[in-house]
Amino acid sequence: MKILLIVARPGITNISARLIYPPFSLQQLAAITPKKHQVQGIDEGFGAIKFDKKTIDFDIVGISCMTHGAVRAYELADYFKSKGKTVVLGGWHPSALPEEAKQHADSVVIGEAEDTWPQLLKDYEQGKLKPYYYQEKRVEPEAIPPANRNVSKGFYLFAGFEATRGCNNRCEFCAITSREYGRAFRPRPKENVINEIKTIKEKNFAFHDASLSTDLNYTKSLFKELAKINKKFIGYANINILNRDEELLNLARKAGCIGWCIGFDSISQETLNSIHKSSNKARDYKTAIKKIHDNGMMAIGSLIFGFDTDTPDVFRSTLDFVKAAEIDNPTFNVLTPFPGTPLFKRLDAENRILTRDWSKYDLWNVVFKPKNITEEDLLNGVKYMHEDFYSRFNHTKRLVKSIRRGFYPFILTFMEAVPAPIAIISNKMSQVSRF
Repeated sequence: MKILLIVARPGITNISARLIYPPFSLQQLAAITPKKHQVQGIDEGFGAIKFDKKTIDFDIVGISCMTHGAVRAYELADYFKSKGKTVVLGGWHPSALPEEAKQHADSVVIGEAEDTWPQLLKDYEQGKLKPYYYQEKRVEPEAIPPANRNVSKGFYLFAGFEATRGCNNRCEFCAITSREYGRAFRPRPKENVINEIKTIKEKNFAFHDASLSTDLNYTKSLFKELAKINKKFIGYANINILNRDEELLNLARKAGCIGWCIGFDSISQETLNSIHKSSNKARDYKTAIKKIHDNGMMAIGSLIFGFDTDTPDVFRSTLDFVKAAEIDNPTFNVLTPFPGTPLFKRLDAENRILTRDWSKYDLWNVVFKPKNITEEDLLNGVKYMHEDFYSRFNHTKRLVKSIRRGFYPFILTFMEAVPAPIAIISNKMSQVSRF
């Protein structure tokens, strides 16, 4: 059987987003496809699909998407169905709204797919395809196979990788823990992780794990083994743990870590507490960033605006802090209530959702009514921060500073000129659904 797997994207204009973050869910879906089938993958981050005879010469077309790519995914699904192909939708958005997705597909895979995808293919061969496939039990970490990186065409500076699944935090806006099994933290066997990393042809890889600071004993043991492999990597971690655990930073540096992706979210402790992110201590941000820099690593931070506690002065104060703390590559994001999250449910109940045009759920548009700031001021405030911080003059200054941290921090800083916030969250949201 011939299978086409597509990562639907509405269009990412930033080259760094395409080069740094590979379509990891596509690679994992290919890995759990029985080897008797022929699989081809297409990542629309490298350009829109060219519809020709080769493109439609498949039995099943599987399309994965996040919320901002749902409209595009539905367009593709409708096209392939019009050509008589069997279409399967999966990924974060179809998992959150399966009934909506089913209007465009023959079947929908909901959540993790290690068991459901092979079963779907078997049912298809027997003429018994079901409308929905839901993972009824959590996937145990030892059952997660190595990713099939051969299915991805194109060049990526960093290969994708996963050592653990799930997250113990309960952030209201987070898409990861909104799924039932996204809340179950599961570390893969260390030997499986090390053996797979050894097979990665790229010199660099990016951990897709929600956080490498959840189980410190596991992570430290993993880093000790990574130090023997001679690879470079970036990963996610909690800023407070990075601040207090210098052994972790030291082991990370020796293992080849060149940067940490950090969910700062806000510089206000009141805001952090209100979104159930009290594990972050805003007063310690600057100290933690300095420790990261002292170990030759970058602090790649995500900041979000539009929380109920935010007022119009949040933009200027945050921008001043980001510059003073020397966060290397911050992303300034508009708070986005993705379907299925507690945030979406709350705002919907309060009649504050302004649109269900999913193409606007990209962290750049305001899709809900803020509490203490206007929609226009929220959007303009985020744009102002972005344009100021990433001006040519400021970017040149950071580029010069990055030289002292080494080749890879320099390259990442060089590529940051027009950052794409959606890359940060798409990386983390790949934890939600493997389809």
